[in-house]
Amino acid sequence: MTAITPKASSALPDFCEGIQYFSEVLPGFETYGATPAVESGKVAIASPTEPNAVYQTLLAADALRYLILQITGSKASGHPGGFASQAEAYAALVMLGYKNIITEVGHHAPGFYSAMFLDRSLEDMGIFTVQQLRDRFREKHGLLGHLSGYIPGILAPAGPLGQGQHFAMAAALLHQDKLFPFTLGDGGLGEPYIVSAIAHFHTAYPTVTNFLPVLVWNGYSQEHHSMVSLKTNEQMQAYWQGNGFDEVVLVDAKEFDDQNQPGDYVDSTAFSLEQRLAFTKAVLVGVDKAAGSALNGKLTVFIIKQLKGAGVHARGAKSHNLYPKDTLDAPHIVSALQARALAPEVWQIVRTNAERAGGGPAAKTVVTEFEFPLPDLGKLPLEEYAVSGEPKVSTTAMGRLVGIVGQKDKNFLVTNADGNEASGIANINQALKIIHPTTDDLYNQAPNGQVYEPLSEDACAGLAAGLSLMGARTLWCSYESFAINGLPIWQTVTQAMAELRRQTPSTITLFTAGALEQGRNGWTHQRPEIEAYFASLMRNGNVFPLFPPDANSIQVCYDWALTTKNKGIVITASKSPLPIRTTFAQTRQGLQDGAVVLYEVAGDKKVVFAVIGDMTLLPVFEAAAFLENEGIGAKIVSVINPRRLYRPDDTAWDTCSEPDGGFLDDVKFAELFGGDALIGVTGGAAAMLEPILLRTTVKRDTFAWKRGETTASAGELMAFNGLTVEALTKRAIQLVH
Repeated sequence: MTAITPKASSALPDFCEGIQYFSEVLPGFETYGATPAVESGKVAIASPTEPNAVYQTLLAADALRYLILQITGSKASGHPGGFASQAEAYAALVMLGYKNIITEVGHHAPGFYSAMFLDRSLEDMGIFTVQQLRDRFREKHGLLGHLSGYIPGILAPAGPLGQGQHFAMAAALLHQDKLFPFTLGDGGLGEPYIVSAIAHFHTAYPTVTNFLPVLVWNGYSQEHHSMVSLKTNEQMQAYWQGNGFDEVVLVDAKEFDDQNQPGDYVDSTAFSLEQRLAFTKAVLVGVDKAAGSALNGKLTVFIIKQLKGAGVHARGAKSHNLYPKDTLDAPHIVSALQARALAPEVWQIVRTNAERAGGGPAAKTVVTEFEFPLPDLGKLPLEEYAVSGEPKVSTTAMGRLVGIVGQKDKNFLVTNADGNEASGIANINQALKIIHPTTDDLYNQAPNGQVYEPLSEDACAGLAAGLSLMGARTLWCSYESFAINGLPIWQTVTQAMAELRRQTPSTITLFTAGALEQGRNGWTHQRPEIEAYFASLMRNGNVFPLFPPDANSIQVCYDWALTTKNKGIVITASKSPLPIRTTFAQTRQGLQDGAVVLYEVAGDKKVVFAVIGDMTLLPVFEAAAFLENEGIGAKIVSVINPRRLYRPDDTAWDTCSEPDGGFLDDVKFAELFGGDALIGVTGGAAAMLEPILLRTTVKRDTFAWKRGETTASAGELMAFNGLTVEALTKRAIQLVH
């Protein structure tokens, strides 16, 4: 196609500023492109078989391809190939009125940004022209390299593979009258989480099928052939059917090729116009069929099979990424842009269709642009136990409140891979029931329950965090030892929450059965190093690990967590009966100040114990008693909310969308932790003590987790890690002499 100047065709729409190449209109435009296929006042095309709808869907696909290459080429950076190979499918979804589109592939970002530009969503962030689209691509406060909740019209972030299905299923569960397609690459299909997560979800919620995987089967991954590239069409269909899908709609570009392209994967942009239209029509009809199936109770997948990089600068894995040599002046980029160039009047009709489809720009219509309505929980009935009274199980005390939350909020969901009963929270199952097709009162199972129990931590964290991002209340419960397998998506969500343009409930977790309780299970169940992960995340500014020291404290911590927005709240507690050491008022103070004094006795010198956790307090209290006998004063400070103990400049709190700038000032810090020596004590990672160690000016040391071992008791395991009365006492005396 020969590139021309705009003057040779028609007046240039303002939004086209920054488009470098234009063309004459395609044959048939006067007939099939004269008026928008999405009529004024309508939300979709009238029929997927109408010639004008097919023709204009093809134009939309080419517009997406052109913009993808124009903006990635402007920075010689970004990922055009994957999205380009399914541009017809995305265009079809939009033309059919579906805009609640998610992706599992962060590398599809340039395509999504192009789509948000075409329907005018990006005007909400000051992007009105293609030049501005180019300027702000992969720039700070602009269109970052992978999708984010910061971008108007984008439903969910996308970066690590194997996450998008969680967001789509969460949205589908909350909005069962809408379709939530999500693009899925055949390179990402190798991640085991995707289909297994869908399978468990479908068993738990067999009627919730209004999410639609759109498999982009292009034969390649990032740098090589995809692992499913040798499957036949029949084998690919059988794969999805074998995983419980009732409807598999597959459209293969190879069947429309009239250019004798070699291989199983071909580029439809090389076809004759007649065959391009035939292929586009098949995609449009197929997407319409798949969407209808998904919305009407059938688990459905739509598969588009087309060569990676179709219509852009390269083909196969070589199209995946642009490198410094791939500039807009490079001959291969220039020729690719010229080949995809459109006439100005084509750009205008593509934009008009995009803006009208779905009832308006995605930034004004998709579900994540609105806060999800939540029922008022009222005042939760916390139960305050007597200090120094009968020992209580913290997790059980919190579990009672969780059950009440679920009864007041029917969208509330609890997820757990390893079983609530094992964590001392059987009362959650009793109150809310495990979602299961088999009703069994003995095991608290019922099809309409609110406790989601796949064996995969990724599936647990994914649905819980995804629902929170979409606006619902959730709780992810896990053994501390195993939660690491679900943290990638939880971190993705907390990062997205930090930049969201709307409020959403914080994503809350309860991690139980800490390493010290897991002696006989051995090191496989003793992995508190996860706390170092959270210690690092505290610097994000919106992540708050909480360490309630007892059953009173955990209730106040959970009650507070429920009031927060756009944060990640991690509650870690034991499932063993432990002494009641705090009042409600003390924990409220501890949540505000970061820590609270549990014990203080005077002496010639004073050793301050800064303690994280509940079970770790046992040897510390004994050590304090020994020191008192030696005439040495001791203060035991329970660190409940360590994020408060950082200095304001230590974290990025002021960059968060719902900023929390509460930090303990220097005067109060000195009151809490001032003494002649300080010993930080934790049964987890020493990194969690960093906020205190950064600020204290006295002699100091830490006692922390080293590694796991099989032992008969918590005390023996603490001894293996050096957390003994004798060691604490000895080191305290050394520090003050």
